[in-house]
Amino acid sequence: MFYSKIEFHKKIKDFLLYLSAFVPMYILIFIKLIIELICKNINFNILSIIYIISLLLLITLGTIGLIINTNPENEIAKNIIILKKENITDRHFLGYFSLFVLFALQLNLNLVSSFISYILIIFFIGYVYIKNSLFYINPFLNILGFSFYDIEYIEEGSEEKKQAKFFYKGLLKENQKYSVIIQNRHFSFLNKK
Repeated sequence: MFYSKIEFHKKIKDFLLYLSAFVPMYILIFIKLIIELICKNINFNILSIIYIISLLLLITLGTIGLIINTNPENEIAKNIIILKKENITDRHFLGYFSLFVLFALQLNLNLVSSFISYILIIFFIGYVYIKNSLFYINPFLNILGFSFYDIEYIEEGSEEKKQAKFFYKGLLKENQKYSVIIQNRHFSFLNKK
């Protein structure tokens, strides 16, 4: 399966946005690892080095993914007017957040099998997350102040009502003008006009 350059770029952006959803979990595991090393509950060995490097890499890639997806490059924005909005962040956030908090707390940092299980779980969740476009389930965005909205809107100069799902930082208001760049067919980020 070959992708065009644009499709490949979007796949990379989707993957990096997926990684950003887990940044709080990576940070929890990193803190747990450092505390365990300081308290000498685990030995500083090749496994702990692999954990440290992989966690720092995942935190960095997730943060880059969030920056890339929230700051579109050289794309033309559309002006829209929000007719109706519904904040749907709470429908999925707590279940997802509690899942990875429990995962982070139960991870045994001494075992290679735990590390392999950790990688496989991240892979399988990522496959389902990207395949089913579950981008709205992103606790890191919510922690940073973004909410996920199901909205009805019209484009400026048009009367045709459309529906979409958008991330917005702050409180989204009806009958106001916003700027949007459609970055993905399943979600986008709104900016106040």
